[in-house]
Amino acid sequence: MAHPTSSSDHERGSDPNTRLYDPYRDLQVPSRYLYQLPTSHEFVFVEEAKRQRRSWGDNITFYTGTSCLGGAVAGGASGFVTGVKSFEPGDTTKLRITRILNASGHTGRAWANRLGVIGLMYAAVEGGVNAVRDSDDVWNSVAAGLATGALYRAARGVRSAAVAGALGGALVGVAVTAKQVLKRYVPI
Repeated sequence: MAHPTSSSDHERGSDPNTRLYDPYRDLQVPSRYLYQLPTSHEFVFVEEAKRQRRSWGDNITFYTGTSCLGGAVAGGASGFVTGVKSFEPGDTTKLRITRILNASGHTGRAWANRLGVIGLMYAAVEGGVNAVRDSDDVWNSVAAGLATGALYRAARGVRSAAVAGALGGALVGVAVTAKQVLKRYVPI
């Protein structure tokens, strides 16, 4: 239930030394102060600011997103080729376009899901290895590649998991080495 107030209460508080809260008082600030936002990460703890790597959440978002997008593009291209190969002599243009779109969508979706899961697993394992070893070096990435390959194919048996783990570790090792060579010899 609302209590009736007099107009003198609105103009001045019940105590002559106080004033009422005005939510619109600070809105007369120049806009340059409102929109000068920081361009770097803000950290709560100094220890976090000293580390020069992405956080675990950033890695999961980055690896999962790029893997999913890469899988969708590669799968869509593969589906496009499959759709073109499935043309029959009497097909109309509309039917040919439909075949291409269906094949591209189906294959792209499947590849995006597979590679997105692999990216998610890799980011989680790499974050775990970084936390356990408390260092950020090439061996963490290679170990994450080994574990990701082995985990991805573990349901198909020990041999398949071992081969996939070796391939994952080798692939990540080549990628990390290529990145270091690129950093050293190409001025970007």
